[in-house]
Amino acid sequence: MASQAKGLLSEECRDAINQVASYELHVSDAYLSMACYYIEDSEAPTFHTFFQDQADVKREHAKQFIKYLRKYKCTICLPVIKRPDIDNWGTGKQALLSALQLENELNKLLQDLRASASRNRETNLLRFTKKFLDEQTRNISYLEYQLNYHKDLEMSTQSEGQPENAPGTSGAAGQETESAGNSPSPPAQKVPKSAP
Repeated sequence: MASQAKGLLSEECRDAINQVASYELHVSDAYLSMACYYIEDSEAPTFHTFFQDQADVKREHAKQFIKYLRKYKCTICLPVIKRPDIDNWGTGKQALLSALQLENELNKLLQDLRASASRNRETNLLRFTKKFLDEQTRNISYLEYQLNYHKDLEMSTQSEGQPENAPGTSGAAGQETESAGNSPSPPAQKVPKSAP
């Protein structure tokens, strides 16, 4: 059976799997950078744990794609992807935007892999990629939710900083300090769990 497995994957699918595995490692490194940036921060954003979790999950995904290639005796040739240029993730909005961009690009690569598998009638590969695509949908939704929440929070903080009445009212200044120091955490939304 092992000799029959050799050469069952088309070259197009092999290349696409190598690309996805490489990008999974790239995303893992970016998430690790984001998680480490907030590790010393006593007021780490609520999505900090998502970054930590995804650094491990994406690395595991890369291993699964590499194992899939090995199962079919394919050459593993991961393309090199440039490391993110950002080391200062700021207040979190930049990290969320970058994470969303990475997840969308990974989703596109997975969609391309699925299209290649469909064109080449690789039914096992189609089944294999389904769980990764489902997880991408959950991750993208979570990041979009977090990003929208932080945009809304910024807008409400800006509107609180502008006095509604004549300048010089002392009530707005007191509220501004309270909201700046104790920004509320976003409403509860489950961090997407990864498939085992």
